[in-house]
Amino acid sequence: MAEISISNHARGQIRDQGISEAMVLEIISSPEQTIRQSPEKIIYQSINYFEEDKRNFLGRVFVNIIEQPNLVITVYRTSKIDKYYWKDED
Repeated sequence: MAEISISNHARGQIRDQGISEAMVLEIISSPEQTIRQSPEKIIYQSINYFEEDKRNFLGRVFVNIIEQPNLVITVYRTSKIDKYYWKDED
């Protein structure tokens, strides 16, 4: 995994969304899916179970890959998994 830095905004989102920094790093290192949003940004995402809510959420981590070290721009979780998570095509 490339070296990662976390922006102040993303740190606030981590805190506000109840996502651990360890989960953010796990999503980046082993994403279920990646989406290239632009030449400099990649979205890493994985479905995670949140014990406190007793349900799955999709964790989405937006990373600027041009910055060195790579910069986590924002992080959030959503219950709208079907909106952002695609299924494998047969």
